[in-house]
Amino acid sequence: MAKATDVRPKITLACVECKERNYITRKNRRNDPDRIELKKFCRRDGKHTLHRETR
Repeated sequence: MAKATDVRPKITLACVECKERNYITRKNRRNDPDRIELKKFCRRDGKHTLHRETR
């Protein structure tokens, strides 16, 4: 069972332009305490856009 303070929690990445939640990934809280921003491919827009971590 997952702990409340898991070092590598699951996060969801949402597209900044269309707000669709496209990706689920894990991050290390010790290395990345802030919210992650990555350029990923958005299927709805058909191009690479900025995706931000949502909770």
